[in-house]
Amino acid sequence: MSDTELVLRSTRVITPEGTRAASVAVAAGTIRAVLPYDAPVPEGARLEDLGDHVLLPGLVDTHVHVNDPGRTEWEGFWTATRAAAAGGITTLVDMPLNSLPPTTTVAHLRTKQQVAADKAHIDVGFWGGALPDNVKDLRPLHEAGVFGFKAFLSPSGVDEFPHLERDPLARSMAEIAAFDGLLIVHAEDPHLLSSAPQQGGPRYADFLASRPRNAEDTAIAQLITEAKALHARVHVLHLSSSDALPLIAEAKAEGVRLTVETCPHYLTLTAEEVPDGASEFKCCPPIRESANQDLLWQALADGTIDCVVTDHSPSTADLKTDDFATAWGGISGLQLSLAAVWTEARKRGHGLEDVVRWMSTRTAELVGLDTRKGAIAAGHDADFAVLAPDETFTVDPAGLQHRNHVTAYAGRTLHGVVKSTWLRGQRIVADGEFTEPKGRLLTRHP
Repeated sequence: MSDTELVLRSTRVITPEGTRAASVAVAAGTIRAVLPYDAPVPEGARLEDLGDHVLLPGLVDTHVHVNDPGRTEWEGFWTATRAAAAGGITTLVDMPLNSLPPTTTVAHLRTKQQVAADKAHIDVGFWGGALPDNVKDLRPLHEAGVFGFKAFLSPSGVDEFPHLERDPLARSMAEIAAFDGLLIVHAEDPHLLSSAPQQGGPRYADFLASRPRNAEDTAIAQLITEAKALHARVHVLHLSSSDALPLIAEAKAEGVRLTVETCPHYLTLTAEEVPDGASEFKCCPPIRESANQDLLWQALADGTIDCVVTDHSPSTADLKTDDFATAWGGISGLQLSLAAVWTEARKRGHGLEDVVRWMSTRTAELVGLDTRKGAIAAGHDADFAVLAPDETFTVDPAGLQHRNHVTAYAGRTLHGVVKSTWLRGQRIVADGEFTEPKGRLLTRHP
């Protein structure tokens, strides 16, 4: 243990074996060992005694729209990664759209990596995009290290990222399956969306009717059929419809290579509480009713849903008009995700070990980073969040690190205050004070 540089000691350390009092030894940015609480501190090592604050692995958020370059007035790597760090997130994977250019060729990936390189406060990886005309670019992007490929089955909201109809979807999935890549999909059926009532205006009930559950359910059924035929790896993004859960459970039981995520806003916000005209609550698919939310929590508990990610999709305030039809659809919640989920989870009888599993361990597994991220275990990166789980705070949008201070969580009182965040054994934020960027750009392991 003579190479140990740092020891973090807490009465509550969340490890793969459970929560226990422990001392975590760190050397060269890596967890050297998880030791008994009262293990002697090696000579020359620095001790950080965290008392009763919980030491948990840094969260891994695999669904973030950073929008950089091209739409940096919406967000950007500097602000997004600071917000993530403030919320206990130490790794994020950036979505390929809402930036200009989108990450749909290797050249575009290099552009994005160059922009991110000196602005990342946490570790950052990248998804590629699957478009109707870029099948030839998918394997090169895979070889360049993207973690998988995002596709839309309905219009994305930006012209430069068109959706895949049935035949282009099959071609893209077949190509990705050929190198055992991962296809991640915004699953809403465009034909059912277009046939739904489209009234517009400020009433949330009208917006909810315009994005019916059966649009999600039908699209997910199509994905399962294609994935089964090709033995492809498919991940359903931001599930909001509980009606799709039996179909998902059946597919998993049959061995379909299917994983599913949901988001903090579907787990903590309900349609019944959304005020008319309050488009900070608009996202696609939409926030649904409380009974639907109960079933999503049940599916998390039984493993039908694998993980929880933010789908942080911010915009400037002027795009959040009081007309739900025309307002930008996206929830801004990157800094608040841990506290939001923990606040609701504790009410429902779940522990922090569950939250870590959903928001760190399983997300790391999704993108193949589970040998380095997502657990406090020997050999993993020394990425940590230090949490006071019983302390509360009231969300003040002006106090967030997001570039635009618009959030559906404004005014909510949340449990769980992140006291500090550590990246490879270095404290990168504590009590609102940040170090200079120390994040690395990540690529998929061969």
